[in-house]
Amino acid sequence: MTQSPWERWTWVVAGVWLVFLTYPVVETFQADLSAVARAATLATLAAFAGVYLLGFAVWRRHALPVWCALVALGLATAPAIGIEAVGLTPYLGAFSALMVPAPWWRWTTAISAVLPLVSLIGGGFPAFFFLMVWPIIGFCTAIRVFAELDVRAARTRAELALTAERERVARDVHDVLGHSLTALAIKAELASRLVDLDPARARAELDSIQETARQALAEIRATVGGLRAAGLEDELRSVPGLLADAGIDTRVRGEVADTDPRHRALLAWVLRESVTNVLRHARASHVTVELSSTGLAVTDDGTGLSGAHAEGNGLRGMRERVSAAGGTLLLAHGEPTGTRVEVRLP
Repeated sequence: MTQSPWERWTWVVAGVWLVFLTYPVVETFQADLSAVARAATLATLAAFAGVYLLGFAVWRRHALPVWCALVALGLATAPAIGIEAVGLTPYLGAFSALMVPAPWWRWTTAISAVLPLVSLIGGGFPAFFFLMVWPIIGFCTAIRVFAELDVRAARTRAELALTAERERVARDVHDVLGHSLTALAIKAELASRLVDLDPARARAELDSIQETARQALAEIRATVGGLRAAGLEDELRSVPGLLADAGIDTRVRGEVADTDPRHRALLAWVLRESVTNVLRHARASHVTVELSSTGLAVTDDGTGLSGAHAEGNGLRGMRERVSAAGGTLLLAHGEPTGTRVEVRLP
């Protein structure tokens, strides 16, 4: 996995702060220590700096043990430099807030922030130290909190995108299968009636069934792959024939050129689903398709709307598509009978 620039170079940023180790180093030289004790203390401070840098650069996955090692090394300097060892706490707090994994980082950061209070026991620790150490720890804590919120937001966005994709596939599969299976059912019924009356016509309908099935399979594959784009011209060409097979006369008012090019794919989906609903439920004799610059309307003279019929997946899918495009889907009674489905787009 490719590391981000922060992950690659964070040890450099951390290393800049090591300049403040000058103070415990100076205190080590000024303290009344034997040569062995002084060397041991300097070695401990060098180990502290090394572990601190390696924790950022190499041992990122072992951040909690690294923090514990830093605490132990810091305490090991206390016999030599006394209360001045508290000067190492900013490193503990910064490393804890930035590197220690959840949920431990909250506890280790709190401990790192409380440790400087030990300096009050001595009574001579400079007050400005607290004005430095707590803002550093607080700043690093804020970075960690915002980073976790960003990760959580990214995870939420990914989940929403996955949900939206599932809904898209569900809508598209419903539209494709609903339309194609309805067409297949009508053509099969027509072919069965024509077998004895007109064998040649029946054979043509069977060939059409095979072609429709192949087309439906291709559309399902394209839908799952997210590649399918409905064409308004293709739908307008296929609708009269499909409705004619069911004994329904079709009238088209307007042309594709009258519609907004931005919305033609959406209008194709609406036209397909509206015609599928007519074939399934309307028992109509005539259907009128109206095209305009503001959208599309499909009107039939069938049985009309019934309060007993709840809005199904097809209408719900149409409404969601139209709303996503900033439009409105209107469902009304036809004149004098039937149903009118109208889409108005900006």
